[in-house]
Amino acid sequence: MEPIADPSLIRRIVILGGGTAGWMTAAALSHRLAGRGIDIVLIESDAIGIVGVGEATLPHIRFFNTAMGIDEQTLIDRTKATFKLGIQFVDWGRPGEAYIHPFGAYGEPIDGVDFHHIWAMRRAAGDPTPLDDYSYPVRAAEACRFQSPITDPASPLSTFSYAFQFDASLYAGFLKEVSCARGVVRTEGKVVSHSQDSETGDITALTLEDGRRIEGDLFIDCSGFRGHLIAQALETPFDDWSHWLPCDSAFAVPCETTAPVGPYTRATARQAGWQWRIPLQHRTGNGHVFSSAHISDDAAVRVLMSNLEGPALAEPRRLSFRTGRRRQLWNRNVVAVGLSGGFLEPLESTSIYLIQLGITTLLDLFPDKAGMADDAREYNAVMALEFERIRDFLVLHYVANQRDEPFWRGMRSMTWPDSLSAKVEAFVTRGLLPDYDIGVFHPPSWLAVLAGQNILPQGWDPRAEGLDAATLSARLARLRNDINNAVAQTPDHMTFIRDNALRQHAAH
Repeated sequence: MEPIADPSLIRRIVILGGGTAGWMTAAALSHRLAGRGIDIVLIESDAIGIVGVGEATLPHIRFFNTAMGIDEQTLIDRTKATFKLGIQFVDWGRPGEAYIHPFGAYGEPIDGVDFHHIWAMRRAAGDPTPLDDYSYPVRAAEACRFQSPITDPASPLSTFSYAFQFDASLYAGFLKEVSCARGVVRTEGKVVSHSQDSETGDITALTLEDGRRIEGDLFIDCSGFRGHLIAQALETPFDDWSHWLPCDSAFAVPCETTAPVGPYTRATARQAGWQWRIPLQHRTGNGHVFSSAHISDDAAVRVLMSNLEGPALAEPRRLSFRTGRRRQLWNRNVVAVGLSGGFLEPLESTSIYLIQLGITTLLDLFPDKAGMADDAREYNAVMALEFERIRDFLVLHYVANQRDEPFWRGMRSMTWPDSLSAKVEAFVTRGLLPDYDIGVFHPPSWLAVLAGQNILPQGWDPRAEGLDAATLSARLARLRNDINNAVAQTPDHMTFIRDNALRQHAAH
């Protein structure tokens, strides 16, 4: 006698939309849920374009790929990836200034005192040593050098992490192959309608243009800005944050690479927004993010095209967006992953991170039908906090500027989110940096932007005053020397990529 199936279990997951969000979701779910008797169907239409310009990542992507069983060298080969030690910000404080937000630490605690307190105290006393002299990833990035971290805690080479700069469309295509090999069924088609349960309001099926009906228990909305399910079907409210982050448009274009391929992404402030540069192995990605209220499309394109390092490889592509998030990213039996759930401009490369976080949080809470409402509440609380803390971090870059164009003056004078004002005040008065469990940006990240844009502490940990000055000077000099020596021995970034690929391929 056949056992009776538990009606509370999820038996079919339907992912609406491909692209980076859809295929990351499919790859992760097919890996983690293997052997549980769950069908995964992904619906995408070749007739619907994808945004596909996000090419820079945060270090968390490495752990996501590893958890899916993806070999790093294979990923690098398939996506034309380069390495990334951080993000360089040019002209965001005072014009002519630049700093790097590194994926790593500044200095090291001394006798229990966090390093930035010691640096702030000595700076106030007249020590001009730049904060960047105490960061291996900053100095290595500036020198266009890269090597993998090591585990020896006494070495500067243990003080950093890294991410990738890759072709997002190639990444999605690679994950598509991985997912389909693991049993995900790709269905070509355009959704024209949906069905809902008359009592619960849950989505029960999607109907395609050709009349096919795709039923499911859990639906993942990866349909991009359209938000076909989360926005159009369920009418989930949207919290608009454009009063804090008013850039609403972008032009994107790839170009030939003619400048050195450094292991970092660049964000250069422009008249009414900013321009990104992301160097890959085969080309460089560029884009101009701007406020359409402050600059025309024609002028925005001219700014972008006149600041390319090499010949353009395509026509500039325009994107429009609105900053904010859905009030519920999980509503009924629909989970919004990627742009369907919200948008925060890619200033700190958080777009793919938020996709990854949405997927992993869903898997951590993976529901049955009976407990779905409780899981949705927890999911929404976690994602809301992440979105808000990233929002504050992005707003900081804008309000801490010292530029003189109308757009930048307006950003400087606007009312800040209360949560950001409290963070900045704590840093200026006492040298305290945000440090919490939920939130992608940790104290070194906040320190990089605050100090990099000339917001400096006027107070510090009083224990720093008790440290012996001569001993401290010698220790700091040794630290700077160790970092300089480590950078000098680090290979050229592109040489490392080529040599590592040759070693890996020879081994196979």
